Amino acid sequence: MEIIAQHGHILLILGCIFAFFMAWGVGANDVANAMGTSVGSGALTVKQAICIAMVFEFAGAYLAGGDVTSTIRKGILDPELITSSPQLLVYGMMAALLAAGTWLLIASLKGWPVSTTHSIVGALVGFAAVGIGVDAVSWGKVGTIVASWVVSPVLAGTISFGLFMSVQKFILDTEDPFKNAKRYIPVYMFMVGFMIAMVTVLKGLKKLKLDIDFGLSSKFMNAMPIALIAGIIVAIIGASMLKNIKEEVSDNQSRFASVEKIFAVLMIFTACAMAFAHGSNDVANAVGPLAAINSVIQSGGEIAAKAALPGWILLLGGIGIVVGLATYGFKVMATIGKKITELTPSRGFAAELGAASTVVFASTWGLPISTTHTLVGAVLGVGLARGIGALNLKVVGNIFMSWVVTLPAGAGLAIIFFFLFKGIFGA
Repeated sequence: MEIIAQHGHILLILGCIFAFFMAWGVGANDVANAMGTSVGSGALTVKQAICIAMVFEFAGAYLAGGDVTSTIRKGILDPELITSSPQLLVYGMMAALLAAGTWLLIASLKGWPVSTTHSIVGALVGFAAVGIGVDAVSWGKVGTIVASWVVSPVLAGTISFGLFMSVQKFILDTEDPFKNAKRYIPVYMFMVGFMIAMVTVLKGLKKLKLDIDFGLSSKFMNAMPIALIAGIIVAIIGASMLKNIKEEVSDNQSRFASVEKIFAVLMIFTACAMAFAHGSNDVANAVGPLAAINSVIQSGGEIAAKAALPGWILLLGGIGIVVGLATYGFKVMATIGKKITELTPSRGFAAELGAASTVVFASTWGLPISTTHTLVGAVLGVGLARGIGALNLKVVGNIFMSWVVTLPAGAGLAIIFFFLFKGIFGA
């Protein structure tokens, strides 16, 4: 308690700096998961992707980032074991942020698309197991998170596979793909608008203290009318944008080129959805530990069972993600969309919408999945729809290896930083 009273302000300032650094890493590395398919397929330029991501990453982080944050903060560690030494929790959370941010910086410089969720969870488990005790880790919760890392790419891959197969059936493999593209793509646009609106109403509006109640049986049903209207509006806007696209030549290759132009318009919407979904899920990796630090310091050293998540913390995380992607996100973004499999706008659409759906659902349920795993699974699903030969298995293997390294790297760095802070400020 004495250390918290004496050094509380310094610890909180350091926590904010490290959280911003971690959020920068999320933006610099993980933005590839949100926007890499759009750039890789040629639907968007790097500058366009960054502009879209800046708006929707921030919106997702600020409006819908709260539920996953509580899982990261309260679910993995058992704070009851350190109630008499709250400074250890503060040191640990600072160490986790600095460790994960450092690893993401290294990975971004190398161009490796690693998991920010892996980074922070590995860091938290590392400091808790070594710095406090093995019993401080809620291994059951960690097991659930690890399981989600397997489930999320499989789920995203399955959804993306199904979406691309539907595109092939209703559009690409028909006698008039251009005409059918104009007919069915507004339906996909409706799905994008509906999905974003559902998670925003269910999770985001609580933070804005707006309560929508149509007198229906559940929150889900109350959100449905708003989401339906939003989906219809997005579909109408998209359909109007498609009117300007004309079929140029009647030969087979040019017909598909015209169809891909239509999908490029659709990918503007799916890129927005993926950026929103990414921000809603991955802001937790930066602001979760900071929320714990703030809670302990503001209470004078008490480790409460529940702590409010101030808006300024989500704001800090959102700004950090935006700065990261604007300053260094281009490096990973420009490569990830081209190395796993060859992407066209139609394939990129299926991958992005499948991944975005998975991430938004996970954010709604409070499950901290890895966006990296989700999007790679989605791209693999799209690639498998064309056969195993469409995949660059060497690149896939290298990505899997970088995932394996991330957990121990985060844990090792966190242990070092934990004992460093302990030595500086005292035990």
